[in-house]
Amino acid sequence: MIDYYQKLGFRTAIDDFGAGYAGLNLLANYLPDYIKLDRELIIDIDRHERRQAIVHGIQLTCRELNIGILAEGVETLAEYRWLRRQGIDLFQGYWFAKPGFETLPEVPDECYITSAHSAERSE
Repeated sequence: MIDYYQKLGFRTAIDDFGAGYAGLNLLANYLPDYIKLDRELIIDIDRHERRQAIVHGIQLTCRELNIGILAEGVETLAEYRWLRRQGIDLFQGYWFAKPGFETLPEVPDECYITSAHSAERSE
Protein backbone atom coordinates (compact mmCIF):
# COMPACT_ATOMS: atom_id res chain seq x y z
CA MET A 1 0.00 0.00 0.00
CA ILE A 2 2.84 2.40 0.86
CA ASP A 3 4.51 1.78 -2.51
CA TYR A 4 1.19 2.31 -4.30
CA TYR A 5 0.53 5.68 -2.66
CA GLN A 6 4.12 6.82 -3.19
CA LYS A 7 3.84 5.99 -6.91
CA LEU A 8 0.76 8.25 -7.01
CA GLY A 9 2.87 11.08 -5.53
CA PHE A 10 1.63 10.93 -1.96
CA ARG A 11 4.05 11.19 0.94
CA THR A 12 3.65 8.50 3.56
CA ALA A 13 4.30 8.37 7.29
CA ILE A 14 4.34 5.82 10.07
CA ASP A 15 2.33 7.26 12.95
CA ASP A 16 3.16 6.64 16.63
CA PHE A 17 6.62 5.31 15.81
CA GLY A 18 8.08 3.58 18.84
CA ALA A 19 4.73 2.36 20.18
CA GLY A 20 3.16 -1.06 19.70
CA TYR A 21 3.41 -2.27 16.12
CA ALA A 22 4.84 1.00 14.80
CA GLY A 23 8.49 0.10 15.25
CA LEU A 24 11.67 -1.04 13.59
CA ASN A 25 10.08 -4.04 11.87
CA LEU A 26 8.00 -1.65 9.77
CA LEU A 27 11.16 0.12 8.61
CA ALA A 28 12.70 -3.21 7.68
CA ASN A 29 9.79 -3.91 5.32
CA TYR A 30 8.53 -0.48 4.22
CA LEU A 31 10.17 2.81 3.43
CA PRO A 32 7.90 5.71 4.41
CA ASP A 33 8.78 9.33 3.74
CA TYR A 34 8.36 10.22 7.42
CA ILE A 35 7.98 8.73 10.84
CA LYS A 36 6.08 10.42 13.64
CA LEU A 37 7.78 9.84 16.99
CA ASP A 38 5.26 8.67 19.56
CA ARG A 39 4.42 11.02 22.42
CA GLU A 40 5.71 8.49 24.95
CA LEU A 41 9.23 9.03 23.58
CA ILE A 42 8.82 12.81 23.75
CA ILE A 43 7.62 13.17 27.36
CA ASP A 44 10.35 15.01 29.34
CA ILE A 45 12.95 14.11 26.71
CA ASP A 46 15.00 17.12 27.78
CA ARG A 47 15.60 15.37 31.15
CA HIS A 48 15.41 11.68 30.23
CA GLU A 49 18.72 10.22 29.00
CA ARG A 50 17.28 6.87 27.89
CA ARG A 51 14.68 8.54 25.72
CA GLN A 52 17.39 10.80 24.31
CA ALA A 53 19.53 7.79 23.41
CA ILE A 54 16.58 6.10 21.70
CA VAL A 55 15.75 9.21 19.69
CA HIS A 56 19.41 9.55 18.65
CA GLY A 57 19.33 5.95 17.42
CA ILE A 58 16.12 6.56 15.49
CA GLN A 59 17.64 9.69 13.97
CA LEU A 60 20.69 7.76 12.78
CA THR A 61 18.50 5.05 11.24
CA CYS A 62 16.26 7.62 9.56
CA ARG A 63 19.24 9.54 8.22
CA GLU A 64 20.63 6.33 6.67
CA LEU A 65 17.23 5.54 5.11
CA ASN A 66 16.43 9.14 4.07
CA ILE A 67 13.29 9.30 6.23
CA GLY A 68 12.07 12.55 7.78
CA ILE A 69 11.12 12.77 11.46
CA LEU A 70 8.18 14.54 13.05
CA ALA A 71 7.93 14.75 16.85
CA GLU A 72 4.33 14.44 17.97
CA GLY A 73 2.89 15.42 21.31
CA VAL A 74 5.37 18.20 22.11
CA GLU A 75 3.85 19.89 25.14
CA THR A 76 6.63 21.95 26.72
CA LEU A 77 9.17 24.53 25.61
CA ALA A 78 11.97 22.37 27.05
CA GLU A 79 10.91 19.36 24.94
CA TYR A 80 10.72 21.55 21.85
CA ARG A 81 14.14 23.13 22.44
CA TRP A 82 15.87 19.79 23.05
CA LEU A 83 14.37 18.22 19.92
CA ARG A 84 15.12 21.31 17.83
CA ARG A 85 18.77 21.29 18.95
CA GLN A 86 18.99 17.69 17.78
CA GLY A 87 17.96 18.73 14.27
CA ILE A 88 14.30 17.77 14.33
CA ASP A 89 12.27 20.49 12.67
CA LEU A 90 8.79 19.02 12.24
CA PHE A 91 6.53 19.11 15.29
CA GLN A 92 2.98 18.87 16.50
CA GLY A 93 1.50 19.13 19.95
CA TYR A 94 -0.14 21.33 22.54
CA TRP A 95 2.99 23.50 22.84
CA PHE A 96 2.15 24.86 19.41
CA ALA A 97 -1.63 24.85 19.57
CA LYS A 98 -4.54 23.18 21.24
CA PRO A 99 -7.37 21.94 19.06
CA GLY A 100 -9.94 24.58 18.25
CA PHE A 101 -13.19 24.68 16.36
CA GLU A 102 -13.18 27.02 13.35
CA THR A 103 -10.15 28.90 14.65
CA LEU A 104 -6.52 29.26 13.74
CA PRO A 105 -4.25 29.02 16.77
CA GLU A 106 -1.57 31.49 17.75
CA VAL A 107 1.93 30.09 17.20
CA PRO A 108 4.60 30.93 19.81
CA ASP A 109 7.28 33.23 18.35
CA GLU A 110 9.99 30.75 19.30
CA CYS A 111 8.50 28.19 16.92
CA TYR A 112 9.31 30.17 13.80
CA ILE A 113 12.41 28.81 12.11
CA THR A 114 14.93 31.61 11.65
CA SER A 115 18.67 32.02 11.67
CA ALA A 116 18.36 32.38 15.45
CA HIS A 117 17.67 28.66 15.63
CA SER A 118 20.96 27.99 13.90
CA ALA A 119 22.75 29.85 16.68
CA GLU A 120 20.69 28.03 19.32
CA ARG A 121 21.74 24.65 17.86
CA SER A 122 25.41 25.49 18.27
CA GLU A 123 25.06 26.24 22.02
